[in-house]
Parts: sequence; structure tokens; C-alpha cells
Amino acid sequence: MCGISGWIDWREDLRTQADIIEKMSGTLAHRGPDAQNIWLSPCAALGHCRLVVVDPEGGGQPMSRNRGENRYIISYNGELYNTLELRQDLEARGYTFLTRNSDTEALLLAYMEWGPACLERWNLCLCYLG
Repeated sequence: MCGISGWIDWREDLRTQADIIEKMSGTLAHRGPDAQNIWLSPCAALGHCRLVVVDPEGGGQPMSRNRGENRYIISYNGELYNTLELRQDLEARGYTFLTRNSDTEALLLAYMEWGPACLERWNLCLCYLG
């Protein structure tokens, strides 16, 4: 089970908060002992502690991709059951995958292609423990 941390702040530049998001993520290391990574932007800070299940080399998170002038970021915990189908559909639409078989990348590219309507194409289990 991975651990995800972060926050949004529209007033403060969160790129200066690396130490805080790293400490937050560190408290979740027991949930994702295989890798820890952060992503910062002016208004968002994300931390991800990863428990590797799929694609150890390529599935690191938070994951980002650019499309035109837009940048898309994902950090999630779950399992996508129709990764292969989505990959094939997205490749037919001209997308190039940078990972071998990362379900995270398939989710991210699906959102980039279909926006919120991508939910209708996903067969997944999202994990949440409150």
C-alpha cells in the first residue's frame, strides 16, 4: 500500500517547501518502503512513498507528462485492471509510453486524452484507508 501526502496553497510558492513535504512523506515510509519521491509547483506539493507492485523501474510517482503547454501530474494508490487495453487504445491514438507496463502512466495518459470522461474507461481498484 503506497502513501500519498501533499497540499494545495494558492497564496504561497510551495517550491520552497521541499523539506516539509519530504518530512510528511517520511512519516508514510512504512506504507511505501520501496521508493520516496516528491513533486513541487508554485501551488501544489505532492509526496509519494511507493510499494512496488508493477513496473519497478518505470512506475515512479508522482509521475508527470507534458502535452503542449500543459503539464499533468499523478500520484495514486490502486490497481488498474485494464492497463493493456488502455495502452493499446492510447497507442493507436498516437501516444508513446515511456514505461514498460506502468498502470500509473496509462491512467495519466487516459486523463490527458479524455479528461474526466476517462473514468468511464477505467477498470480499477482505488485503495484508501482513512
